[in-house]
Amino acid sequence: MSDDELPDIPVVCDGCGTRTSVAFDEVEAAVERHNEQLHDGEKVAQVDPEVMEALADRVAEDIGLL
Repeated sequence: MSDDELPDIPVVCDGCGTRTSVAFDEVEAAVERHNEQLHDGEKVAQVDPEVMEALADRVAEDIGLL
């Protein structure tokens, strides 16, 4: 998969009641910026926890932990 083919990442903010998708290479900065601007730096917005769990499972399988 090339950089041009990287998926958008779902981001949720329970504090705002919003859900959006952000380009893979921008997700970290976008979440940090959102939290700084709208939540005084508190980590409210985040990558969708279900996506993070699925990613963690795949990584664990790839390195032989599962």
